Amino acid sequence: MAAPPPEGNPRSPGPRSPGHHIELVDDNPSPRLEGEASPGIKNSKGWDGKLRITKTAVLANPEALSDPEYSDPENVDPGEEIPADEDLLDSEDPDTDEINCVHSRIQSIPDLRLERFPQVTRLRLRQNQIQRIEGLSVLAGTLTDLELYDNLISHISGLDDLTNLTNLDLSYNKIKHIKNVSHLTHLTDLFFASNKISRIEGLDGLNQLRNLELGSNRIRKLENLDALPALKELWVASNKITELTGLGALSNLRLLSVQSNRVRDLSPLKELPQLEELYISHNALGSLEGLENNTKLRVLDISNNQIPNLKALAPLVELEEVWASYNQISDFSDVEQALADKKGLETVYFEGNPLQLKSPALYRNKVKMALPQIKQIDATYVRTS
Repeated sequence: MAAPPPEGNPRSPGPRSPGHHIELVDDNPSPRLEGEASPGIKNSKGWDGKLRITKTAVLANPEALSDPEYSDPENVDPGEEIPADEDLLDSEDPDTDEINCVHSRIQSIPDLRLERFPQVTRLRLRQNQIQRIEGLSVLAGTLTDLELYDNLISHISGLDDLTNLTNLDLSYNKIKHIKNVSHLTHLTDLFFASNKISRIEGLDGLNQLRNLELGSNRIRKLENLDALPALKELWVASNKITELTGLGALSNLRLLSVQSNRVRDLSPLKELPQLEELYISHNALGSLEGLENNTKLRVLDISNNQIPNLKALAPLVELEEVWASYNQISDFSDVEQALADKKGLETVYFEGNPLQLKSPALYRNKVKMALPQIKQIDATYVRTS
């Protein structure tokens, strides 16, 4: 069964080379899904995770203000003793090549005394309380993979000596400007998801960059991407983008995720005839006109728009998956004319369209008749006799 189209970059850790590694994880972390915002980071309504009681609040236990037993040491849970950062790695093998300190309440990178681990190539300090990038120069000779996902970092600094980095993840922080990364010329993967970035900048010199994640920021314009000739995947979902201009120089781009933006016009994509995957659900599309030149497309997600028909998909002979739920498609003959000749097409989603809502009992059979090659309709496999 085909997986749902991604809202953001699905970052699975891939196979690891043989070797030792360390992983320190909080025994009782708060439940959180991959990609979910840290409770310590402000959400869209400005909540920063701190509980504030108004002066007019009514206490359910007002005796707590006057009863001394509420604060008597004998009635107070001593809580968990948190070790100092410098003690976290004391028992670890100095020859390790990977350190994972996830949800470990780390505040200071220098206090970890990383110079004790001269073979480290991958450092993961996810979901901590780090505010400054510092103390990493001691790993400059070996470090290639640095993850500081979900911390409290507001400025990009401290990376001057880390010129061997190929992967840098600064997602879920408080970064407003992309700076001090252009010297990292070996980078292939760069992640800035869920920050406060309003402008694409500072990427000159990253000639080997293949994957750029800028989802869930404040970006209004696709710009300054010309200096990324090797870029294959661009993720800019959940921003404020209105136009798909500024992509023409990306001759190697194969995947574009621009979900949850404000795009109305697909015609600029004619500059990307090599595009293979397009995720553009939750936008303001009223037509698919402009996709006719994107004949290499295999995966297309146009769900949650206002598209009335699929006529523009007729030339896209290599389509394998079409996600078109919650649009205004009402005519089965239109679906047949646009997609019946696509021999590689295996998955379609049309739920929430008039053609499904008007006759839900007959919907699947009608889709199967129009598209006999289909193996999956919405979330269900097609039975074969």
